[in-house]
Amino acid sequence: MIPSTYPAKDEIARLTARMLLEIGAVNFNTETPYTLASGLPSPSYIDCRKLISFPRIRATLMDFMAVTVMRDAGFEAFDNIAGGETAGIPFAALMAERLALPMTYVRKKPKGYGRNARIEGVMGEGDRVLLVEDLTTDGGSKLSFVDAIRETGATCGHTAVIFYYDIFPETRKTLGDHGVQLHHLCTWWDVLTEARAQANFSPETLAEVETFLKDPRKWQEANKK
Repeated sequence: MIPSTYPAKDEIARLTARMLLEIGAVNFNTETPYTLASGLPSPSYIDCRKLISFPRIRATLMDFMAVTVMRDAGFEAFDNIAGGETAGIPFAALMAERLALPMTYVRKKPKGYGRNARIEGVMGEGDRVLLVEDLTTDGGSKLSFVDAIRETGATCGHTAVIFYYDIFPETRKTLGDHGVQLHHLCTWWDVLTEARAQANFSPETLAEVETFLKDPRKWQEANKK
């Protein structure tokens, strides 16, 4: 069902951060930093995949995403909802259901047999496609998915995520230079604010996390093993 209520953006951000904290999707560890896929250390880690196991929360967040996209991009802006393999697939399915649109998904690489396709499902030439993912860091991983969509003759000028890091200044430029507008529900800054309000972590931990968020490259360089 298409949502009919429209919370303010700051309230969507606060509630999204609260939900992520409530289910333990947010992890802070300043003493033993996490290792990111890049191999670099980080005192913060978020696991949006956990959301699919919490029906009330996932439903609310998908309502939030639907109204955010409709408000920012338009009520009749899309013909197809595509999920990026693998984390984006369940959220794309939920969004497609809400917006009453076809759903497809994009493989990270061709499957290597049969049609050797990257797009699964039906995507037509000229379709206006919304790419849905769980999160974005620097925006780089979205470009391959966007290119695969465009190779079908469809267009893709928008991507929607639940969580946007908002700590790497090049992210919006990377996407913008590729003709893609980013829509998101909350950022690390929203999570940090809500974590302080709820006293989920020690003040010392949150202060160190804030130091990282303000200059992640410098923090990573100083904390390399």
